[in-house]
Amino acid sequence: MSAVISSGRAAEGAKSPDGGAGKGAKGAGRHLHGGKVTYAVLILFTIGSLFPLVWTAIAASRTNTRLAETPPPFWFGGNLFKNLDTAWNDANMGSALLNTTVVAGTIAVGTVLFSTIAGFAFAKLRFRFKNLLMMLTIGTMMVPPQLSVVPLYMTIAKLEWTDQLQAVILPTLVSAFGVFFMRQYLTQALPTELIEAARVDGASSLRIIWHVVFPAARPAMAVLGMLTFVQAWNDFFWPIIALTQNGSPTVQVALTGLGRGYIPDQSVIMAGALLGTLPLLIAFVLFGKQIVGGIMQGAVKG
Repeated sequence: MSAVISSGRAAEGAKSPDGGAGKGAKGAGRHLHGGKVTYAVLILFTIGSLFPLVWTAIAASRTNTRLAETPPPFWFGGNLFKNLDTAWNDANMGSALLNTTVVAGTIAVGTVLFSTIAGFAFAKLRFRFKNLLMMLTIGTMMVPPQLSVVPLYMTIAKLEWTDQLQAVILPTLVSAFGVFFMRQYLTQALPTELIEAARVDGASSLRIIWHVVFPAARPAMAVLGMLTFVQAWNDFFWPIIALTQNGSPTVQVALTGLGRGYIPDQSVIMAGALLGTLPLLIAFVLFGKQIVGGIMQGAVKG
């Protein structure tokens, strides 16, 4: 009898707006607000993150003589467009931006596609030596890239790919990090029952990947694609070996030819760096919400 009374009181408390459950439900819908210290720390981190970009723009708008003075300038000058025009023409920046877009875009698409398929195989399929192959894949991340430069360059030289974009694209078309990243995401985000139901309906492996795996992995694919695109855009080590400034250079290779002389023109170099950074900023402004949403959705599912 006492148990019935207790359960009745509990139900009454849940229905009552003043009950404990009501308070919990009401509190669950509230938004958390940071204090003044939180906002102050966020503002400081934002200023610290934006300072290198702002300083690059300031240096690009000044002359080389003014940058050498003490104290350095902390506001914009009047030579920004002149320096941008000089950097654009001297480094053939239009061709370099096009080449880098092709390279970074192809690498990003290939990495996302192959990493998602491989991650799905490691996460949900059963085959022999699966754990061993996964360990070997992760182990390749520990090998310094400098060790593969000589055999890789010998290979592209035999294929006569020197100073061609495929020499930069193909060696990085898939990454061990991407495979591991997608495997970890699909392990939690893709129910095994969904794959089994698709197989019962007669779906082939290719159809399962296209209609089941890709939609479930879309948030992680967006994050991996953006990270890979930025990394490929900023890559300098291998492109400077495989490409030349007079052939088909990427942005990073083209920037090495700026400001040369007895006294390097730092203002022109900064203008070139600003031109090479603007496409990434535009891409993040356009797709930043989707990227952050993908990260948050992956965090909730994980």
